[in-house]
Amino acid sequence: MPIALAAQSTAQSDAIPAPALIDELLPVLAADSLPRLIVLGSDAALAAVLTHLMRTERLHVEVGYVPLEGTYGAQAYQTGTGNAAAKRALEGSAEEVPLVRDDTGTVLVGRAKITGVDGAHLTGEAYVDDTRLFSGEVRAMFVTPTLELPGVRASVPRRFRRRRWTAGRAAQLGTPAAVVNRDGVQSDRPVPRASFYRHHEPWLLVR
Repeated sequence: MPIALAAQSTAQSDAIPAPALIDELLPVLAADSLPRLIVLGSDAALAAVLTHLMRTERLHVEVGYVPLEGTYGAQAYQTGTGNAAAKRALEGSAEEVPLVRDDTGTVLVGRAKITGVDGAHLTGEAYVDDTRLFSGEVRAMFVTPTLELPGVRASVPRRFRRRRWTAGRAAQLGTPAAVVNRDGVQSDRPVPRASFYRHHEPWLLVR
């Protein structure tokens, strides 16, 4: 527990908070004159909280993020880590940032890695808005949210060359079979397509 949060009311949860626990916290927040929910944990934990807030139409809740170590989400949203992130979450101001979700209705806050089955190369075709990202076979496809609009960026590894990101409102992939890892959580089964796009509402990030 970062020192800055030691005096705050807390609720313990699994590594990925259950919707029922989030529902228990929301009335408590509503009764507070300065309601703010701070997530201490991983990108997957923050994604679970934001997914529930999106599905229950509660994106007006201010959310602070305190990762204990560097994560893709901490990098994307420039939150810092540990006690520095905790101070931001307590003292910072909320600002609207793009909310990125996928076609399963799950929020992405850090990074999605898409590969072929069992880690094999990925075969298919992908676009970011109207720009073709690749067609054919690549080692993997990566998707992350951005702090600023348009909200989504995607890339594929390129041998001996620096990775180049393509930004847009949506990244879409069609493939014979792919496995999607969202914020460290892998999909249960291969899928023939995957889409990540900016939700019509932003979320309120405290930073």
